[in-house]
Amino acid sequence: MPVITIDGPHMSKEQKKDLVESFTREAARVTDIPAQAFIILINENDPDNVGVGGELLSRRMSKKQ
Repeated sequence: MPVITIDGPHMSKEQKKDLVESFTREAARVTDIPAQAFIILINENDPDNVGVGGELLSRRMSKKQ
């Protein structure tokens, strides 16, 4: 069973549903493996737990606002 892992921000249930459907559909198309074989894991990360360019993502995001 192929496993697709997605690390990203917090998402709504609807966003997760759309993401799982689209990733599964495309992965099945590209690999010619049945969609039913795919497992999708979503890891939601708080911006305080992500570092980009030597600083917390939360701080970087606050600078842009």
